[in-house]
Amino acid sequence: MSSRNRPPLGTLVTFLGLLFLGVYFTFAAVQGDFGVFKRAEALAEARVLDAELARLQLDIDEMENLTRRLSDKYLDLDLLDQQARDVLGMIRADEIVIR
Repeated sequence: MSSRNRPPLGTLVTFLGLLFLGVYFTFAAVQGDFGVFKRAEALAEARVLDAELARLQLDIDEMENLTRRLSDKYLDLDLLDQQARDVLGMIRADEIVIR
């Protein structure tokens, strides 16, 4: 009678095997290379990189504007004067430099 109440060993092994597989696949879905945590990490990194891209695009636009304003086709004399002062340290004859 006592051997009748106990489940067969094969059923117990099958149950434990399926339980192990379920736990393994659940762990892999959450923590694996393509899991939920990696996806959240990748999305956060994508947001940071998008912000950096936007900042760099603004820098590029500003440099392109300054380059166009100093080109042969269009010359901004105020910008040229500013660049000559900043880069070359030039001043006009009627100016006084105070340091």
